Amino acid sequence: MPLTQNTTKRRMAAGQMGLGFGVHHLRTIAAPVLAKATGHDWMFIDTEHGAFSIQETTQLCIAALPTGVTPIVRVCAGAIDEATRALDNGALGIVVPHVDTAAEAKRIAAAFRYPPKGTRSWGGPPAVYGYKAPATVEAQAAINAEILTVVMLESPLAISNADEIAATDGIDVLFIGTSDLTAELGISGQMGHQKVIDAYQKVGEACKKHNKVLGMGGVYDEENARRYVQMGARFILSGSDHSYIMQGADNRSAFFNALIK
Repeated sequence: MPLTQNTTKRRMAAGQMGLGFGVHHLRTIAAPVLAKATGHDWMFIDTEHGAFSIQETTQLCIAALPTGVTPIVRVCAGAIDEATRALDNGALGIVVPHVDTAAEAKRIAAAFRYPPKGTRSWGGPPAVYGYKAPATVEAQAAINAEILTVVMLESPLAISNADEIAATDGIDVLFIGTSDLTAELGISGQMGHQKVIDAYQKVGEACKKHNKVLGMGGVYDEENARRYVQMGARFILSGSDHSYIMQGADNRSAFFNALIK
């Protein structure tokens, strides 16, 4: 069977935006269909903060593959084994949080790619080939090209090392975890603070220099989101299931309650 293409990776290579639909609570296989119907390009399956089992993660990834919505899994910091198992079971990308140095980025990039580009183990015919892959050498080379490797920069140390991290072969996206970054900077929640603007500027310059993609997470107000997209952010986590549901529910309940005032 043909390999499922990473449509988000292709969009960003063409200079377009990749919009992510965050999943923390929505476990049904309808999740990627809903993401597709609402104009999202990738699904952010959060196993760092969400309560997902490997079985639930696998089902979401496999369900996403035929929709064109790219299944991307965030694992816990340093959880390389969780990441490679997700890749074996349908994920087309991995987000690793709390990456502070180029040495950490290099280890991550190697772990997610097959030899000779990395050290990933072959676990049999993968889901991204519909479990019917061509010769192993051909399949491994093709899969290497599709995997999206995303590292999260969430500390002042990570920002200071942005150029070295961006220079690491095999890293595709430098994704600023803005919420945690503001906390570590002592300005928790201040998404428009000059220190945050400076961080986006520094990481954006590193991405441009090394042909990598700048990512934005944790910024949901329109003013600051607009600012960072205009500064070059293209891998965007635009919201999550609980925030979308609460916003929509708030708007509807406010509408109906206002009818009898």
